[in-house]
Amino acid sequence: MTAPDASPAPDLAEQSADPATLRRSVAAGAVGVFVHWFDWAAYAYLASTIASVFFPAGNSTAGLLAVFGVFAVSFGIRPVGALIFGPLGDKIGRKRTLSVVIFVMSGATLVIGLLPGYSTIGIAAPVLLVLLRLLQGLAAGGEFGSAASFLAEYAPRRRRGFGVSWLEVGSLLGFLAGSFVFLLLSIGLTNAQLASWGWRVPFLIAAPLGIIGFVIRGKIEDTPEYRALEATDNVPRSPVRELFRHNKKQLLQAAGLMTMMHVPFYAVLTYLVTYETDYLGHSSGSAAALSTVISLVGLVLVPFFGRLSDRVGRRPVLVGAGAALFVFAVPAYLLMRTGLVGTWIGGLALGAILAAILGTYAVWSAEIFPTRTRQSGLSIAYNITAALFAGTVPYLMTVLISATGSTLVPGPYLMAAAAVGLVAAFSMRETAGTPLLHKEDLGNTEA
Repeated sequence: MTAPDASPAPDLAEQSADPATLRRSVAAGAVGVFVHWFDWAAYAYLASTIASVFFPAGNSTAGLLAVFGVFAVSFGIRPVGALIFGPLGDKIGRKRTLSVVIFVMSGATLVIGLLPGYSTIGIAAPVLLVLLRLLQGLAAGGEFGSAASFLAEYAPRRRRGFGVSWLEVGSLLGFLAGSFVFLLLSIGLTNAQLASWGWRVPFLIAAPLGIIGFVIRGKIEDTPEYRALEATDNVPRSPVRELFRHNKKQLLQAAGLMTMMHVPFYAVLTYLVTYETDYLGHSSGSAAALSTVISLVGLVLVPFFGRLSDRVGRRPVLVGAGAALFVFAVPAYLLMRTGLVGTWIGGLALGAILAAILGTYAVWSAEIFPTRTRQSGLSIAYNITAALFAGTVPYLMTVLISATGSTLVPGPYLMAAAAVGLVAAFSMRETAGTPLLHKEDLGNTEA
């Protein structure tokens, strides 16, 4: 469904931005996810130290569980953030919501870095930590939908897959940067120094990064597609109502693709470290090294697969990746049980498959929604599936392995996620190279 050529809206939307503007748009779209994943990695790696700072001494296990509980709460609140910032972006523009979410997210991160511990302010310390993580979760709930819509609508039509893929490059870079800062702190500081002040460093670093992102986002115009809606007086008044009335199919399709992304993302990039040390007997150093290499390989492969999808289509790349995940998931974990070499082969293969998914799922999801409800649809689909299938991966894997006694459990779980994604992909039309303004963007559909 594309807009008639005679309409002024597509003419405005098809104006080509100059290369400098395109570079700024990529930076504006990717910087927020970089800051988010930098913070996420820092919090995860510093969990035991944060537990000792913010919770009563005496039971380290209880403190650690409390820290991870706070972490889980920040995931659970994200759908609420999606319901706030997704519709807001469809009503007031991508640029404004991008600026708001990075301001809130980096501001909360800065306050965490300055927050006194339990020994100083008592029970107020963990209470404030929870409130700040909730605020971060709300902002994070608006980040993906805002950034994916922004990048998709700014990227040239024939290179849209490549442009949107930089969203996930930002995620991987943020994760790697957070891990690297933690490594430097671990090497350079004693445990006492880390608990006294060192743990604050990553959170304080994230704040100026957020300010830089806020400035970048404030200096760029809103997207051509959104300005086209404004020019033709077609900005929606109730995007969520319109989404559920007219775009339920697209919402379910996007949720299917995102399920196929979330599960291997957390299984491969986060849980695999625990899996290697707890069930395969590898050292934590070896496990961390494999995780780092997988992320580095992803930095190269994600934009490659995004560009490939521009050339051959979204469907061949994503269906191929989903099929590979379905077929290779169990053999990958069988390989891992053969020793360290097998673990690296299996882990890198799963990482390459994940890169193909990361390079294409966001752009295909963005293209199926009309501009009027794009940010709402992307935000809601992403954050509901994240709450259900992302943060639960380590917990579910641990429970299922314990219940079944089989270390192959992650394989069938990945197969199930791949099956959900493949069903969604086969129900979707090919969208590579198509306009982002749909026919419903040219007339009010709220009536």
